[in-house]
Amino acid sequence: MLRWLASATLLTASLLPATGAYADNSLTIERVKASVVAIGTFERTRTPQFQFLGTGFAVGDGTLIATNAHVLPKVLDAAHQEILAILVPGQTRDSGDQAQGREAKQMAVDAESDLALIKVQGAGFPPLKVGDSDRVKEGQEILFTGFPIGAVLGPFPATHRGMVSAITPIAIAQPRASNLDAQLIRRLASGAFAVFQLDATAYPGNSGSPVYDPATGEVLAVINMVFVKGTKETALTAPSGITYAVPANRLQSLLKTTP
Repeated sequence: MLRWLASATLLTASLLPATGAYADNSLTIERVKASVVAIGTFERTRTPQFQFLGTGFAVGDGTLIATNAHVLPKVLDAAHQEILAILVPGQTRDSGDQAQGREAKQMAVDAESDLALIKVQGAGFPPLKVGDSDRVKEGQEILFTGFPIGAVLGPFPATHRGMVSAITPIAIAQPRASNLDAQLIRRLASGAFAVFQLDATAYPGNSGSPVYDPATGEVLAVINMVFVKGTKETALTAPSGITYAVPANRLQSLLKTTP
């Protein structure tokens, strides 16, 4: 009887969730959320004044925000004093703690990997450490935090969990010329680089979200919802639901170009 009870206790313990791991994830998520911002444009005379475009996160000295290049507006309406801006979520769950806007300016763009850096005015945010993405392995667990469908759901960062399901070239040669388009041809000519395919679902608005190690918070990649799909899935008539991310080493290279 005692032996049976001991076995049952061990079995029950093995089925319980790893609360320690979840607790550690919660701490990491809280640290990362303090560095994640919404990116958009601000125009005083329109409604809403802030137009959401995507997600970004603090790097470097904390005043630099990394995101996808396609998140940034191609032009700003100077006649109506439209400016590039970020929206900082409220720091508490109290509905009275309103999000705060800050002006920003574009600093650097890597069109080949669809990454960009912008600089915000005022005090910086806690910067995230950009890790070595060459050390990422298939099957590795990841988290990413951003603003899925932020224009509708508001400036409330959400975190998703998954793993790296594949490390593949951003572009591959196609068996038929009809599958080629100008973007894919340019990518093949300039040299394909590896991207991460994730076993997790990202949504519009997650572009620019940091993909990070659950234990350390180190950034391993940047979610990309448009650029990679447009090249990787050029032969498809409709985009798949697969989520891709640009490895962090591409961001490291871009950071080296800024003063």
